[in-house]
Amino acid sequence: MSQRTNPLHSKKAMREFAGLYNELDSTTATIGKLDALKRYFSHAQPANAAWAVYFLAGGKPRQTISTKLLRQFSTEMSGIPEWLFDECYLAVGDLAETIAHILPPPGNESCIALAVWMEERIIPLRNETPEKIRGALFGYWDELQADERFLLIKLISGGFRVGVSKLLVVRALSELSGLDIKIVSQRMMGWTDSGLQPSAMRYSSLIAPQVAFEGADPHGQPYPYPFFLAHPLQADPETLGDIRQWQAEWKYDGIRAQLVQRGGQRWLWSRGEDLITDRFPEISGISFADGTVLDGEILVWKNDRPASFAELQKRIGRKTLSSKILNELPAVFIAFDLLEHGGQDIRNAAQSERRGKLEDVVSAIGAPGLIISPVIDAHDWQALRVIRDSSRSRAVEGMMLKSVSARYGAGRTKESGVWWKWKIDPYTVDAVLIYAQKGHGRRASLYTDYTFAVWNDDLEGKRKLVPFAKAYSGLTDREIAQVDAVIRKTTVDKFGPVRSVMPTMVFEIGFEGIALSSRHKAGIAVRFPRMLRIRDDKKIDEADSLETLRGMLT
Repeated sequence: MSQRTNPLHSKKAMREFAGLYNELDSTTATIGKLDALKRYFSHAQPANAAWAVYFLAGGKPRQTISTKLLRQFSTEMSGIPEWLFDECYLAVGDLAETIAHILPPPGNESCIALAVWMEERIIPLRNETPEKIRGALFGYWDELQADERFLLIKLISGGFRVGVSKLLVVRALSELSGLDIKIVSQRMMGWTDSGLQPSAMRYSSLIAPQVAFEGADPHGQPYPYPFFLAHPLQADPETLGDIRQWQAEWKYDGIRAQLVQRGGQRWLWSRGEDLITDRFPEISGISFADGTVLDGEILVWKNDRPASFAELQKRIGRKTLSSKILNELPAVFIAFDLLEHGGQDIRNAAQSERRGKLEDVVSAIGAPGLIISPVIDAHDWQALRVIRDSSRSRAVEGMMLKSVSARYGAGRTKESGVWWKWKIDPYTVDAVLIYAQKGHGRRASLYTDYTFAVWNDDLEGKRKLVPFAKAYSGLTDREIAQVDAVIRKTTVDKFGPVRSVMPTMVFEIGFEGIALSSRHKAGIAVRFPRMLRIRDDKKIDEADSLETLRGMLT
């Protein structure tokens, strides 16, 4: 890939990255986004390109400055009262955009590179006093245009998001460097790990000509392979042909991860490319041969079966693991694929061949924290469907169907073969809309985030609506506009940005799981709630009850 060395380009780096952000945000066309990425990386200096890749690939550095201080200092610099800031924020719906608009025009011009902004200006503020942060921000804001201020606040707050996938970034770098897209995809594994700072050297390694072994980072950090993802099966499984050409396994609801052993060390990586070795010592402590990479699912395992995802969440968020937590919430690794064996990348071997080797590896290890995902035998699709109907009683989400000839691909692709996720239907209840809040971005002027309730009898036997879930996805733009109009007509009270509405609308709410929760008023928590449809055919009195939800607990 050609890299210009003209220093003027580094001086405009922040402005150019802001321009790239605007280009990506202003189009939904894949080819338009791809062209914008290629234009940017074709002339970006390696150090700046490294940070751009980090953010565009989903890297989220720890928040540098609190939202409270950002609000306080921006109102001070703009000279507006707090109530006016709040009104502006409610109208705009985005903190960074609000601040960028209310600040006075800049008096200076920035000539600082993106890498310098991050390494010498933004990151060092993390440990500074409020007084020094205030002085720094006033100076930074005074040398940036509105779009650059917006971007700066996103980078400071850890809220950078733009409508581009990691795969599209990989594709752009692949086309510019002339490398196979699979090579770039593999090299980018672990790129967003917060423990490794982006650098010119890392970027140069990312786009360097192909080397013999791609399984580890050039600097010795043993990264996982790109994860192979499944497609949802919408059709009847009979359309897949002969059942003997498919390997069926249970679909678990845990954390997808790869367990890597190289150079006498073990590393546990999540699908989100977080290094979680220390969070699951009972898994990372399993000893096995060097040059082995297992793909699987992390679960909390109790009474010879998976515990709920809510139990696993208690492990995810803890930095310190007490002996009590380890005993009460024991984790296991359900291995379902073998990607590297004896130091050799075997992803191009057929699914059936990799499965045979996996069985040998897991059997040889013989560790209690390592369980092989069982293959489900059935003589035809109807028999398999009957077994699948027992999914909820087994605390699983359904089945995985894997072509026995499939190679292990990268991402959600069918080029190497295919995996299907054949999930059971979601839990559903009919619930009443009781609260609403405006959305963000292009939906900042519409009420799109809703709180739903079900009926419950209080201690006096009086029937009341009890909130149990929030949802913001599932409706079309036309339906959102319809609900927004109802909310505006039926508002009975306001609590900051939240509107309390007269109960008039019933929705069918779908969710993937349910568990007891002491943190929620209803005493239960649901997983991945979304709106399936508006139930215009139902009166609010016909909505479901809390007892219905409790009956779904297993």
